[in-house]
Amino acid sequence: MSFILALDQGTTSSRAIVFDAAGAIRAVAQQEFRQIFPQAGWVEHDPREIWTSQRDVAIAAMARAGVQAADVAAIGITNQRETTVVWDRRTGEPVYNAIVWQDRRTAGLCDALKQGGHRDLVQHKTGLVIDAYFSGTKLRWILDRVPGARERANRGELAFGTVDTWLTWNLTGGALHITDASNASRTMLFNIHTGAWDDELLRLLDVPREVLPEVRPSSEVYGTCSTALFGAGIPIAGIAGDQQAALFGQNCVSPGLAKNTYGTGCFMLMNTGHVPVASTRQLLTTVAWRMGRQTDFALEGSVFIGGAVVQWLRDGLGLIKASSDVEALAASVPDSGGVFLVPAFAGLGAPHWDQYARGLMVGLTRGTHAGHVARAALEGIAFQVADVLDAMKADSGISLNELRVDGGAAANNLLMQFQADILGVPVVRPRVTETTALGAAFLAGLGVGYWKAQAEVQHAWQIDRVFEPAMAPGEAAHRRARWTQALTRARDWEERDPAGGPAA
Repeated sequence: MSFILALDQGTTSSRAIVFDAAGAIRAVAQQEFRQIFPQAGWVEHDPREIWTSQRDVAIAAMARAGVQAADVAAIGITNQRETTVVWDRRTGEPVYNAIVWQDRRTAGLCDALKQGGHRDLVQHKTGLVIDAYFSGTKLRWILDRVPGARERANRGELAFGTVDTWLTWNLTGGALHITDASNASRTMLFNIHTGAWDDELLRLLDVPREVLPEVRPSSEVYGTCSTALFGAGIPIAGIAGDQQAALFGQNCVSPGLAKNTYGTGCFMLMNTGHVPVASTRQLLTTVAWRMGRQTDFALEGSVFIGGAVVQWLRDGLGLIKASSDVEALAASVPDSGGVFLVPAFAGLGAPHWDQYARGLMVGLTRGTHAGHVARAALEGIAFQVADVLDAMKADSGISLNELRVDGGAAANNLLMQFQADILGVPVVRPRVTETTALGAAFLAGLGVGYWKAQAEVQHAWQIDRVFEPAMAPGEAAHRRARWTQALTRARDWEERDPAGGPAA
């Protein structure tokens, strides 16, 4: 029997999962890596740690499954999107740390682009809003701030990539410098209508075409990994950004189906079919995946801080020893005691897009204790998701009948029940919640003919539990109104920095 190896490179950890033909997990390996915070609002990773951790967990997962390289039909890659890496083409050495999608250092540049009247141009061509979230301004910052980087880039000596590109480069020993359409659509440099890098956008952000990877479909054989890594060459046959991969893994392959992933952030995507739907409520229009010459699109709402607020409770406040402890702590109280926690640690994403919002906790009294804070943190995740869903329904004209959920925090029953209560629609959790990795596996398997058609992979999606709304609509509306009040107080807090600061 052959298997599929999914490489799931996330914001805080790298995972590798071995799947069988039924879509069942045979083995998992995971490794956290450092989060680097050089100054307020900056978030970086060491690209070498991203690569070595991903390589090591791939080897570990195969060993745990008792699988040799010859038993693996294909590798699928899914990744934290927008995170930006620039490296030397000859040596493979990064010229600077990876600038993570959460990083806000280019907020001033984004303000300048908006003030320069480029908002409509960028949104029309890319489907994105102008924000420091996306890769283009991070790449511009590296070229401008790292000594000699721009000159070397113009000479064709440097390569840019999102994390999928960095992994593929290393897996193939530098033979492939590619990305897929879903990741390319997150750069602010890619025209989603033409399906190609856009010269006008490149000029706007002053990015030389020489640094860009080739854009490929999300499912096809790109090449094989180096035999030195696993003992034999394995085809690399699927690439998709983590949220698009999760949409595919959740079987949301028809227009109108939507999922929300509860990871470091929260990401809701709705399949809109072969036509990009322009948003009037600050959602994103993005490529879902490209299969052959056919592109599927999605509407997306991105919440910057989801599960990361639980890590903050653990690491920042010391309220819990393990992230899994948060549910019991939150369940120790019947409600949040009037406490609201707005986790705008990295600004606010959709539908607010406030780069200068910061975290806020309100409603504190002498009776407030750790249980109330934990519950408010979980509820803050659900409130943010509800804000996105309202915008998505308004943009698409579709009232969702259910929301499919996945990601680490989807295992939290208290959060899922509160999410259903606030949304007023059932929340559906599948048996395999590792749908990001599963989607990458499906794309890779289809790419090599391991699965012959999408109908085959759809059988792997099975329901674990459905959370039905139980809160009275009036109570849900009252809580959401109070949340909006708290959100307003968190907005536009940070002072604006037009310079962006020097390179470290």
